[in-house]
Amino acid sequence: MNNNAKTLENALIGAWGISLIATLGSLYFSEVLKFTPCDLCWFQRIFMYPQVILLGLAVIRKEYDIARYSLSLSIIGGTISLYHYSLQKIPFFQNYAISCGRVPCTGQYINWLGFITIPFLALVAFFLIRLPCRKSGTSR
Repeated sequence: MNNNAKTLENALIGAWGISLIATLGSLYFSEVLKFTPCDLCWFQRIFMYPQVILLGLAVIRKEYDIARYSLSLSIIGGTISLYHYSLQKIPFFQNYAISCGRVPCTGQYINWLGFITIPFLALVAFFLIRLPCRKSGTSR
C-alpha cells in the first residue's frame, strides 16, 4: 500500500469516527439529556446517521469512491446546519425564523463559550467529514 492510499485510508477512518461521535452525541442529547430535537435537527440527523454506515463500508471494503456519496450528504447537511446556526445567532434570521414544529429552531439547549450550540457542532462535524471525502475520487 503506497503512502497516498494509506493517508486516504486514515482520513476516511477519521471521517468515520467523526460521524460516529456526531451520531452518538445527538442520541445522547435526545435520549439521555431528553432534549427534544427541532425539525432542522432532524434533517441534520438524516444527513449524518447514514454516514456512519457509508464511511464504515468505505474503509472496510477499501472502496474509497463510496466516500463521494458522503461528500454530498455532508454538503447538504452542512448547509442545513449553517442555516440553523444562523437562526440561533443572527438577530435578522431570528426575527424571520420559520415555524419549526413543537420546538423552536431558535432555541439553544447548549451555548458553550457563547457560540457553541448543537447546530454548530453538527456544522463542524459535516465540515470535517467533507475534507477527506473530497479527495477520495482522485487518490488510490
